[in-house]
Amino acid sequence: MIKGSFDISNKTKGKLPRLPFVVMKNKILGEDYELSVVCVSKKESQRLNKQWRDKDYPTNILSFPLTESSGEIVLQLDIVKRDAPNFDMNYTNFLKFLVIHGCLHLKGFEHGSTMEKEEKKYLKIFL
Repeated sequence: MIKGSFDISNKTKGKLPRLPFVVMKNKILGEDYELSVVCVSKKESQRLNKQWRDKDYPTNILSFPLTESSGEIVLQLDIVKRDAPNFDMNYTNFLKFLVIHGCLHLKGFEHGSTMEKEEKKYLKIFL
């Protein structure tokens, strides 16, 4: 990947809404950060979740820092759709929230009140 690049790959039949992915990446991680977003099947999500988190079920998002200036976000769109109402959001807005959440993990944030403040800040910008 080229420094500061963005790549998206949809390996499913699910339709990915048009989101300002590059703008979000640049605002949260910086213009020099290399980010790839991959949409995978439930089976692949479950395999990755088991391999990396020892949790044997598919999940809506996984974040993988690769280097200090690059990372990957893995999404499972069917689970994103399923989970959206649990967060009082529609599919598109919940997907934005998850991309923000994933970017913050790549930036080094862990779950907690500091991360929640950052999520709220970026949700105000992108919703």
